[in-house]
Amino acid sequence: MRYLLLVILLSPALAALWLWQQWPGAERVPAQYNPFAPVNVDDPLNALTTMKLKALGSDPERCAAALARARDAGAIDYATVGSPEIGQCQLENVVRVRSTSVAFSSSFLATCPMALAWTLYERHRLQPAAREIFDAPVSRVDHVGSFACRNVYGRESGRRSEHATAEALDVTGFRFADGSRARVIADWEDGGPRGEFLHRALSESCDTFGNALGPEYNAAHRDHFHLGMRGYGICR
Repeated sequence: MRYLLLVILLSPALAALWLWQQWPGAERVPAQYNPFAPVNVDDPLNALTTMKLKALGSDPERCAAALARARDAGAIDYATVGSPEIGQCQLENVVRVRSTSVAFSSSFLATCPMALAWTLYERHRLQPAAREIFDAPVSRVDHVGSFACRNVYGRESGRRSEHATAEALDVTGFRFADGSRARVIADWEDGGPRGEFLHRALSESCDTFGNALGPEYNAAHRDHFHLGMRGYGICR
């Protein structure tokens, strides 16, 4: 019975995949508009990007291949960690991100889709915003970590935080190649370029991340951006 139910649930998706593959013009559709094409960090972002990143969560081999291509392109440097159990938290297909086009205040653990989401965000949203506003790229990202084996803040029991699975990064600020700096706790309400950049960095992050929470969400986020993989386009 369980197998019959699984077949019923998967049939529409399998049928759609088969029909797409049979369509004579499928191979001419640009990769970024092809829901079955591999994720490539050079492809422009669109409405399918987050969906494709989420699909890689259940396809470790394809995700690893996409991340390896990003490394070969010089977009990210990482070390494969695997699926360790740390404390009471089981991680799945995580890597340790060392650097991208920016340096980080420290390396951090991330699931494969999370590492790709950051790389795409940085490449297509964060750095263009920095160059437009400061005429200089981001050179370093300051953060307070990605992995913590805990529940959602304010809940002693119940749902685990995204941090418990290394699917979120808490960013506290950015440093630029010209020496400028933008800190969430100090510059969110700045009326100049620092504030403009921070607001844009948060609002545009949902083009790759499932959720992005900042100072206007609640007091717990007054000093950082929480960039995570759960949900679709939740920017607050």
